Order: sequence, then structure tokens, then C-alpha cells
Amino acid sequence: MSVPYETTAYEPAESPESPEEHLARLLGRALNSFELPDDVLRRLEFALAHDSSLHSAHHSAGLHRETYRHTWLLADGYALTLWELVHNTAPGSEPQREVYVDEEELRAATSRLPLPSDAADFELPVLVHLSPVPAPRHVYVPDDSADHARRLLRRAENPDGPGEETAALLKSAFAHQITQAFGRPCRAGRIGLGYSLYEHAFLLRDGQEVSLWEVEHTATPDGRHMCEVYPSETAARDAMERRAAQVS
Repeated sequence: MSVPYETTAYEPAESPESPEEHLARLLGRALNSFELPDDVLRRLEFALAHDSSLHSAHHSAGLHRETYRHTWLLADGYALTLWELVHNTAPGSEPQREVYVDEEELRAATSRLPLPSDAADFELPVLVHLSPVPAPRHVYVPDDSADHARRLLRRAENPDGPGEETAALLKSAFAHQITQAFGRPCRAGRIGLGYSLYEHAFLLRDGQEVSLWEVEHTATPDGRHMCEVYPSETAARDAMERRAAQVS
């Protein structure tokens, strides 16, 4: 007889796990975790949130089989799913666990199990409720982002830039995106001056987003190139206005 799996709460609400902890536990108990593609595991290193749900179950004559859907929200805004198969090979035997990347592999593994074929599975609709993590504003690229932040702050020449607290926070950055900012123009000042404004957006391990605003200009006495970094777009644009006024 096919029935819902009802003997154990699969993901205890009183013991929330981080995405990394949940993945480690899933892989640690699966007999075939070594077969998972390396690129899948690399993508899961940057997960922001996760959710698990029972997908289907089959109990009959002392044998049982459950499938679970484990979904992670990644830093690039995409979701990645692993399928877990839990079953026993003989009545009363300990459950064994396997994990698969797609449903085709899951179905192939399920078809090999010694379960009666005359009863339909109990299927649950696939409803995924991810943890409430805001969607990233940027399309981030995992890179040596903490070092990029360090180098950006080091080359800034303005004394009123981001402080030590921001620098310490950015040590946990693992992805970033650089975009040129347009919008409110500043006064041109003398002919030949060049101004550029860039947003350096960083994604931290806890899902937080932090932006630094870089002003590149030649509003210097000798016309040399200068870099300034500010903690907000408003501060950066105000600095551009001040520079233009000083040399106009």
C-alpha cells in the first residue's frame, strides 16, 4: 500500500541548517555522492538558501521508498536541484540513501528497487519554498572578489573613503560585478577633463550585497589620472561636482 512518509520530520524546524551544512549532510549520507559532477558541486558552494520537500513515497509489504527534492538558490539567481532516494532492500533493514542530479537518473534508480509494481506511488506536488533571501540586484561572477575589493580600496586616494569596517566586511566577498554608472552629469570644469563613475558590487557569503563607488578623473593640477572610492553613489557624485568646481 502506498502511503505518505510520516514517521520522521525530514528537516526539523528547530534545527535550521545553512546551505553548506545541508549539502554536507546530504552528501555525507549518500552512498553514491562521489558520482556527482564536479561542476555541480562547485556551483553549490555559492548557494544562498535551500529548501527540502518530500516528492513521492511508496510503502508496501515492509519495503519503502521515498524521494526528496533538495533545491538551492544560487548567487546568480538560478536554482539547482538534487534528488535523494531513500529505500530499504529488505523488510526491517536500515534505509539506504542515494543522490542524483536529474529525475531521469532518479527514475532509473527507482526502477531497480525490489518494490511491488502493482500499486501507484503517492506523489506530492512539487512546491519549493526557498528561504526568504532577497534576489541579487546584480549578475555576479564568482572570482577572487575579496582581493579585488582590497586592491580597489588600496588605490583610492581620497581620505574620506570607506573605512576599516567596510574593508573587513568585504573580506568575505566571493563574487562581484563592475558596471559603469550614468545619470546625473557633473559640471565639466576645464576642457579636457575626464570623469568616469563605476559601481563595484560585491556579494558576501551571507547573501548581503555591498557596493563601492569608484570615481576616475583627471581633475588634478597636472592632469594625471586619479582614483577615488566612496561608500555610496551620492557621495561619489558629490565628489565629482566638487572636483569640477575646483578646476573650472
